[in-house]
Amino acid sequence: MSYRVAVVGATGAVGREMLKTLAERDFPVREVVALASGRSTGLEVSFGERAVLKVQNLERFDFKGTDIALFSPGAAVSAVHAPRAAAAGCVVIDNTSQFRMEPDVPLVVPEVNAHHLKRFEKRRIIANPNCSTIQMVVALKPLHAIARVKRVVVSTYQSVSGAGKEAMDELFNQTRAIYVNDPTTPEQFTKPIAFNCIPHIDRFMDDGATKEEWKMAAETRKILDPDIAVIATCVRVPVFIGHAEALHVEFEGPITEEQAWEALREAPGVQLVDKREDGGYVTQVDAAGEDAVFVSRLRRDPTVPHGLAFWCVSDNLRKGAALNAVQIAEALVEQGLVTPRRGG
Repeated sequence: MSYRVAVVGATGAVGREMLKTLAERDFPVREVVALASGRSTGLEVSFGERAVLKVQNLERFDFKGTDIALFSPGAAVSAVHAPRAAAAGCVVIDNTSQFRMEPDVPLVVPEVNAHHLKRFEKRRIIANPNCSTIQMVVALKPLHAIARVKRVVVSTYQSVSGAGKEAMDELFNQTRAIYVNDPTTPEQFTKPIAFNCIPHIDRFMDDGATKEEWKMAAETRKILDPDIAVIATCVRVPVFIGHAEALHVEFEGPITEEQAWEALREAPGVQLVDKREDGGYVTQVDAAGEDAVFVSRLRRDPTVPHGLAFWCVSDNLRKGAALNAVQIAEALVEQGLVTPRRGG
């Protein structure tokens, strides 16, 4: 069986990565359609090593006959066009924040809760979680199976690619300007990002947390366990690709370092790189372009009765976005939840 797949937001960083990932993983497509806003119509994007697709206008596109649509155009655009695609019979996998916390839309990380996919049929929309949440729950899942996670304290170190191409350009331009002693004015961020860290991602909420920090807590409860308490501090750092997280995890019962190491070694989607020596850990630079969620620096947290601390790194454009969306599509096929149509 082969499928007609649309990629919405195909000219953006995540959209391009979705096209690349579909080709790399040899997803069974009979046709791939690249969609974006009217100003991008006619541009060309790559699908695999040889194929070049002309971008079509999302506003005018008829989703009838399209089996699966991978969306990453921004929440406001998804709010309009994802339901339109679903109404045409298409299964929508949406990478934006628009539908994540709606109770009848499953929020899925395939290594963690692929069984939730069966809940998609009412809306025909499946939500891709926030990039930082994805890598965290992939690492927590095998540990939660041993001793049940009670509380997570997490600090993130998030690359500028999570804020889009313009943010990446700002880091590049500011870095270059500093070296030649040119003045810079922040536009994408609230403060200079070059050679700096900014503890502010998304808007502030009434309780002093940012929306990004709220997402990590709320999404973890929806995906993994509603009883887990999460407190996050999310920080933008001057790195182009790759998010890192420092986690302190409190469990309900005993768990040893050895048990955790063994569970993480066997866990799908996780790569344990934990040598207690210089360079025996993974950084954002190491993770860029890779599919895995990397775990390093695993050790006991002696400040709580049952605690572990560890370092977690992943490519936010791949596992944090495009790869997870494609894996959802693969899981739908494997579970027989989507079948090819021939209309349109």
